[in-house]
Amino acid sequence: MSEVTSTGSATVRAHQHEVLDALLLRTLGKTAGNLEATLEANPGLAKLAADLPEGHPVRVVESAEPVQERVYLWD
Repeated sequence: MSEVTSTGSATVRAHQHEVLDALLLRTLGKTAGNLEATLEANPGLAKLAADLPEGHPVRVVESAEPVQERVYLWD
C-alpha cells in the first residue's frame, strides 16, 4: 500500500470486488471530500466505483479539510 505524499495523492491498487468508498476508508481513514477529489483525478473511475477490478490502480487524492462556518444565533 502506498502512503499519501505531501501533495496529497498516492496510487493504490484495489482489492478484489472493492468499492471506491472502502478503498478510500482503507487508505485515508475517511471518505468525506476525498471521494469527490479522487473521482476528479481519475477520469472514468465512476463507472467502476461500485466494483473495482482486483489490482486496478487508483490515484487516491486527500482533499483539504472542509471549512465549516459557525452560525451564531446571538451576536
